[in-house]
Amino acid sequence: MLKLYNTLTKRKEEFKPIHPGKVGFYTCGPTVYDHCHIGHARGYVAMDIIRRYLEYSGYEVRFIMNYTDVGHLVNNAEVGEDKIQKKAKLEKIDPLEIVERYIESSKEDFEALNVKPANFYPRPTQYIAQIIKFIEDLIRKGYAYAVNGSVYFSVEKFPEYGKLSGRKTDELLEGARVEINPEKKNPMDFALWIKAEYIHILKWKSPWSLGYPGWHIECSVMSSDLLGQDTFDIHGGGNENIFPHNENEIAQSEASLGKKMANYWTLWNMVNINGEKMSKSKNNHTTIKKILAEYDPMVARLWIISSHYRSIVDYAENSLSQAKTNLKKITEWINTLQNISANAPGEKSEISFTHIYQKRFEDSMNDDFNTPLALSAIYDLISETNKLLSENKLSPATAKEILFFWNRINKVFGLIISDQEKIPENLILIAKRRKQAREEKDFQLSDDLRKEIERLGYVMEDLKGNDYLIKKL
Repeated sequence: MLKLYNTLTKRKEEFKPIHPGKVGFYTCGPTVYDHCHIGHARGYVAMDIIRRYLEYSGYEVRFIMNYTDVGHLVNNAEVGEDKIQKKAKLEKIDPLEIVERYIESSKEDFEALNVKPANFYPRPTQYIAQIIKFIEDLIRKGYAYAVNGSVYFSVEKFPEYGKLSGRKTDELLEGARVEINPEKKNPMDFALWIKAEYIHILKWKSPWSLGYPGWHIECSVMSSDLLGQDTFDIHGGGNENIFPHNENEIAQSEASLGKKMANYWTLWNMVNINGEKMSKSKNNHTTIKKILAEYDPMVARLWIISSHYRSIVDYAENSLSQAKTNLKKITEWINTLQNISANAPGEKSEISFTHIYQKRFEDSMNDDFNTPLALSAIYDLISETNKLLSENKLSPATAKEILFFWNRINKVFGLIISDQEKIPENLILIAKRRKQAREEKDFQLSDDLRKEIERLGYVMEDLKGNDYLIKKL
């Protein structure tokens, strides 16, 4: 039974999809004005693992991740400069060129990290007509109002506002740094449509003004379009956006739909840099590209899944060193199993125990996708495998069974394990001659051939049943 932590209810809940066997899953994507940073890597690998485990469990997952290409202003404000437009001005190119450049950059990063492609990648600039229609519906229902070409959502008309963050409207008003805007009826009201200043490049015609959509309305419209105008199963994202972004999404969507936006809110936690919150203003953010220039992408992926997605992760220069060691351990284990199992045509395993590790893996993942605990089961299996190997008890059939188990659960971990270096053909012929010499009890020839193998830079280990394993020295 899969249980996941629901930020909406602040507790773990049994997962019950709306439609049997199917899952609708939307996650807020990056704003594409720069290269993705390590926080993006952590978040989207975490969402990828959740998606993969749902598919492993037999669900058909419709996974949506947007690219925000307009409306996200500097400092998450409602007035000022668009992040994309600011970068375009800095680089002296068209804003949409910035968008295309950094969408391609993010796709490169996610592909390197083996994040499965989403079913759809919607972009707000492709949804302007639907956004306008959605806002008109909110005005008609009395949840929004237009002033001087801009449109605002009336927070007081939605009594449940604050249910995701757990804060009441008066507490939010008291504790928040609220911008003074005389157009608003209530300082907590937020923009659905913003009248563009003359210098603003990204703008469209609407019934209210030449302007552009607010950041929050975009996700409501895109998720509704691609997952149906109804409640969907899972909404993912980073927990730093609980307020105001996710809170405002809920208000807009539920005011329009008259029902819950999403049943489960599954949000990842942040990455700190050397104990401090990552921030461009502190100049302490690290891009995915910088990390992948120093480490194998699978080292980075293993580092991410070695921590629970809801825990804060601290990144420092040596953060990935343990993951590098662990990936090497897994790689050597897999390559050894592949080498041994190659000699197991149709044999049945003499020792069958992978079901024990499968249960440990599934129990861990069913407990809110606990990847560190799931990985510990694999490390224990590696230890048991090595013990069997040292005792000469690891038959080709057993190796094949373990390898089959790994290949199945690695569909969830998503680690790409490099193949072992191909053993030269002449070395294989020498190994076969040595095996024959041992069978014929010609120990002098067997010893000479073993030394010849070592001279060529390899070692030949004798296994049970006169089988053997060749490894590079």
